[in-house]
Amino acid sequence: MFRLERFTVPTINPNEDKGYYRHPSGVLILGDSIDKMRCMPSRSVDFILTDPPYLVNYKSRDGRSISNDIHDDWLQPAFEEAFRLLKPDSFAVSFYGWSKCDRFMHAWRKAGFRMVGHFSFIKDYSSSQSFVSYCHEGAFLLIKGDPAKPENPIKDVIPFEFTGNALHPTQKPVEALRTLIRSFCPPGGTVLDPFCGSGSTAAAAIAENREFVTVELMREYYDKARERLEKVQAPPIKRQPALKVVS
Repeated sequence: MFRLERFTVPTINPNEDKGYYRHPSGVLILGDSIDKMRCMPSRSVDFILTDPPYLVNYKSRDGRSISNDIHDDWLQPAFEEAFRLLKPDSFAVSFYGWSKCDRFMHAWRKAGFRMVGHFSFIKDYSSSQSFVSYCHEGAFLLIKGDPAKPENPIKDVIPFEFTGNALHPTQKPVEALRTLIRSFCPPGGTVLDPFCGSGSTAAAAIAENREFVTVELMREYYDKARERLEKVQAPPIKRQPALKVVS
């Protein structure tokens, strides 16, 4: 095993892919997020920003899919672990599937989160059409404990540029994620994303001089996230204890 100052992650084979990628600003881990989060110490991250499967069996127009997007047996255990890892009096933002909103709300409340706000991410295009044309994404602002209210709260409507979904079928725009990290994660803090897809949260954290801990289950998207992050240089960070490797 190798030990980060705050995180312990098992290797797969020291002569092969270790199942993680160490960036100067954080770590990208391959595997089941519940199992990996159980290896991490309580109250060790400053902010959670994640886009979990929406429980809708989604398939993109080009046929790509997402693991665990049918059943919800992972939902509550994942957010219970995430809640444990979050420091007291801190924030989390989670996207969700609107048609399964009741399941997400139940999981968040059961884990201990309180819902204190909701964001609408406005698109200038339609993701799909049925009874209405779907032109926005939604995410809830969650809290653990009683964090201080910001002096200048951000608007709950945020522009959402089209990414082209080149790396992931539900790829989120980095700029929108940067707004959330800048607003709810303290400078030098650590952002957790247990469902990181192609690494947009990590890229946004780097751009905002924060550290990141991200987990992705599917090898295809882990590889794309790793290739993406290998190209992103990290600016100097005034770290809260740093995520450096120690023996």
